[in-house]
Formats: sequence, structure tokens, C-alpha cells
Amino acid sequence: MTGVVTIERIEMSDTDAHSRIVAPLAEPATRGKFAYAPRFVMLALSDDEGVDGGLIGKLYWDWLSIETVAVPERWRGRGLGRRLLEQAETIALAEGCHSAWVDTYSFQSPGFYEAMGYRPFGRLPNYPAGEERIFYAKKLAGSPMADDGMGK
Repeated sequence: MTGVVTIERIEMSDTDAHSRIVAPLAEPATRGKFAYAPRFVMLALSDDEGVDGGLIGKLYWDWLSIETVAVPERWRGRGLGRRLLEQAETIALAEGCHSAWVDTYSFQSPGFYEAMGYRPFGRLPNYPAGEERIFYAKKLAGSPMADDGMGK
């Protein structure tokens, strides 16, 4: 046992700190044969000026969890969001994932995810006020996983 425990805000770029923060999640999960050991998928959109947008996700427990899909307005309408999502799904399938999930907001991009074959499985009302946070899932094409009610 050490002395006083403090809480401090740190930058996410500190990957060692991130690993140490999530490490306790692995303790009970490992005993239950569900080790929390995510592998990150980061796909960057870039041009001559550098990175501007992309996709961030995690692969764990045979799922792709999509945290961020961001395409700058000036690049929208070129199919980049679709290409990012398709590439992440391809990576996930190749690494043994059978499904993917993502959340978005009613004012953001639910139509995009629905067009990509994602189906809603949950909603958080009034987040933010007057809007919804919507959770979507999709069985990955080519996955050997039996139909689990999510559809294609």
C-alpha cells in the first residue's frame, strides 16, 4: 500500500498511462476468460497538409467497437466515410471479429450507419436535450458467426 491517491487529468497521448488506467479491467475479466486486451484500429485521412479526420476503433471480444468516424466537411460527398468503415470492417473480420458496433447521435449520422447495414439496438433519450444517442450493431459480411438476430 502506498500513500495518498490523487486524481489528475492527463493527455490521452500518454499511452502508458492509458494502459495502466484500464489494466484493472483485465483482472476479473481474465478470471472469466474474457481478457480485456483491445487492439486499436486507427485509419487517418490525410493530404499534403497532414492528418485531418479518420476512424478510431478497438478490436476486442470478437467485436469491432467504433469510437470515432470523422470526415471534414470539405471532403464529404467523396465516399470517404464509407471507405473508412469498410476498411475497418475488413481489418476486424481478418482479425477474427464477427460483428461491429457504434454509437452516434440523432443529429449526426444515423442514416449513414443504417445505409452501411447497421441496425439500432439501443437509444439514450435526451442526450443531448431533445436528441438521442443511438447504438448500432452489424454482423460483418463473411463472418462464420451464426445469425444472432442483428441481421446482415
